[in-house]
Amino acid sequence: MAKHHKLNMEQINIFSFFSGAGFLDLGFEMVSPFKVVYVNEFHKPFNDVYRYARQKMGIEEPQFGHHIGDITQLLNPDELQLLKEMVNESKAAHLTGFIGGPPCPDFSVAGKNRGREGDNGKLSGTYTEVICKIKPDFFLFENVKGLYRTARHREFFEELKEKFRKAGYSMTEQLVNALEFGAPQDRDRIILIGIHKGTIKKLGLKHKNHELLNFPWDQFKVGHLADLKALPWPTTSLYQEDVPTTIPEGLPEELTVEYWWRKNDVLNHPNGKMFFQPKAGIKRFATKDEGDDAKKCYKRLHRWRYSPTAAYGNNEVHVHPYKSRRISVAEALAIQSLPKEYELPMDITLTDAFKTIGNGVPFILANGVAKTLIEYLVNSTKHE
Repeated sequence: MAKHHKLNMEQINIFSFFSGAGFLDLGFEMVSPFKVVYVNEFHKPFNDVYRYARQKMGIEEPQFGHHIGDITQLLNPDELQLLKEMVNESKAAHLTGFIGGPPCPDFSVAGKNRGREGDNGKLSGTYTEVICKIKPDFFLFENVKGLYRTARHREFFEELKEKFRKAGYSMTEQLVNALEFGAPQDRDRIILIGIHKGTIKKLGLKHKNHELLNFPWDQFKVGHLADLKALPWPTTSLYQEDVPTTIPEGLPEELTVEYWWRKNDVLNHPNGKMFFQPKAGIKRFATKDEGDDAKKCYKRLHRWRYSPTAAYGNNEVHVHPYKSRRISVAEALAIQSLPKEYELPMDITLTDAFKTIGNGVPFILANGVAKTLIEYLVNSTKHE
């Protein structure tokens, strides 16, 4: 058996791309034995958040550093060779994987919807090309459901998968929702995981026609989406400023906005007082019922329900259930199911803060996928 295999379960190295504020990375880092050793992010303010938050949480800097720049640059011969050398060094001692979610507005119905031809859409092809040239042991590709469900975008998704097959990968995929993993948010994501044929052979994994078999997608879910959404969630309630209410019977409290705000002590969180102050029209905040999220703009959350998807761009505004204001940075972080200890630097602009929060994969979803992947890899080794 190869030396590489003997060591790979003690530490599994992660090269992260499109890292943003690092919610996906943190989800993996909180699952032993994953360790992020390389970070790539285009927008420096987002990477500043990444580094600040991890320093506050006592997480050490990645072995191969932070690389600020467009992933397209990695296809330049010199850059590609440098990345290949780092990955080879990592693979010599540890199982090594790539994770990343290319920016997705071009595949989102609510976004630009330009598909593969959009500036962001092209990055999905670039990420695929980098993976196919470097050939890590495994990869994770994350994106919006539009890439999976919209016919013209699905065609592009299938083309990307064919490139992975030709590069020697077998794959498994699922459209997952943050609610299924315990986050207080209705957020769909397509997750594609691929494992290279060399690694499949070493670990004795079962696969057929480039499809990974017996991947335990449901093992760490708290329930099935249809069942969770069918619960008797409240619709709207009369807006009453700072008036306490009790949760209706028959609901899982841990899937509600209020539960996570209490869990993260958002009012006393370092980012608890960071929210947009309206220049005019403050009376508007008192005109919507609690839970009235029918329109795209000015959605008032319900404290005893999960939140709509936490996308804070494109004029989408989430209003506090029982206060006359927009939600705070701390409250948005809690909706993204971040640990209480995660915080953003105080000097970040509110625009960058809410954008990087909205761009991120809900932490508890990322954490559940990481647990699922390690369960699959570890069990395969036990059965060998």
